Amino acid sequence: MSKALHIELRLAQRMSRLGTETAFEVLAKARALEAKGRDIVHLEIGEPDFDTPANIVDAAVDALHHGFTHYGPSAGLPDLRKAIADEVAASRHTSVSPDEVVVVPGGKPIIFFTLMALVQEGDEVIYPNPGFPIYESMIELLGAKAVPIQLREDREFRLDTKELKSLINERTKLIILNSPQNPTGGVMTKQDIEEIAAILADTDVMVLSDEIYSRLIFEGEHYSLFSYDDLRDRIILLDGFSKTYAMTGWRMGYGVMRVDLAQQIARLMTNSNSCTASFTQKAGIEAICGPQASVKVMNDEFRKRRDYFAERINRIKGFSCLVPKGAFYMFPNITATGWKSKPLADALLDEAGVAALSGTSFGAFGEGYLRFSIANSLENIRKALDRVEEWAGKNVK
Repeated sequence: MSKALHIELRLAQRMSRLGTETAFEVLAKARALEAKGRDIVHLEIGEPDFDTPANIVDAAVDALHHGFTHYGPSAGLPDLRKAIADEVAASRHTSVSPDEVVVVPGGKPIIFFTLMALVQEGDEVIYPNPGFPIYESMIELLGAKAVPIQLREDREFRLDTKELKSLINERTKLIILNSPQNPTGGVMTKQDIEEIAAILADTDVMVLSDEIYSRLIFEGEHYSLFSYDDLRDRIILLDGFSKTYAMTGWRMGYGVMRVDLAQQIARLMTNSNSCTASFTQKAGIEAICGPQASVKVMNDEFRKRRDYFAERINRIKGFSCLVPKGAFYMFPNITATGWKSKPLADALLDEAGVAALSGTSFGAFGEGYLRFSIANSLENIRKALDRVEEWAGKNVK
């Protein structure tokens, strides 16, 4: 028998520009420690700890029994696209056609497809930093220039609109916005949105508005550029089911955008995923059109956890934390500990059994912070903070 020839793997050069989502790396490390018998409190992953509501699960099971196990349209089932269009029209106070909706497996494809469809090598894309790491990763993969706009604690992690205006130039193709924001929990105000709208009025720049946490608001209201009819042809709205309905594993998100762009995004779906699973889409209809009590229950519980976490962490030596207005993350400042973000996150996992993420997992401007997900029980959050407090007592001068 001939011996198989070993061939060196020669990756495309663009792969060297591809980043990652550190939450999954830390989760894997935490699971490995658990396999060795360690008790780990998981505050690293952005996933609601609630089960998907029973009515949504039942709708999926019913769809399976009724044959929704085959290919569907690349842009999504017509009845789900209509349900999404109706919901977005009501929540963003505008009119939306089902033809403007594309359903995809998760929220990330809308980020990827939007960039692929609109951005060329050498173009500039402005994105929030600290921010969801996939923004920067996808921009750089495509050979565009990632232009960070720093989110600062003294502005409650809302972007500075004057700085945004100064970053826009003739090479700017796209701006990415995210509110409520991951990892900081910052929420843009009505005034912020109005000022951004005024800035955009003098440009032809497109905007990807990531509003995946739009239903997770603890204070105030959610405001969206998508509500501005005179800007509608330049706004791509990203939203989905994962966070609102505890459906992370179902992999279902959507984009809402001008019809001609939606057709191109659907072409990218055809070339990549073919379509989103049909039975999950039937469950999505039930999620949107069915009872919404579960959303309030989860929000109320996240608010309790937020309040408890903030009160406790601000009493721990070296830690200080703003109270976020949305999402389910806490982003404490750790500069007073004397530790850098990554070594501190590693120490808390290895020595205290608490899995959190370094602020630098979300960009260079995340240095000096950690991200804790409060998508875990109050009991586990209490245990984690007990451990952090004990660790800080021994390691923070």
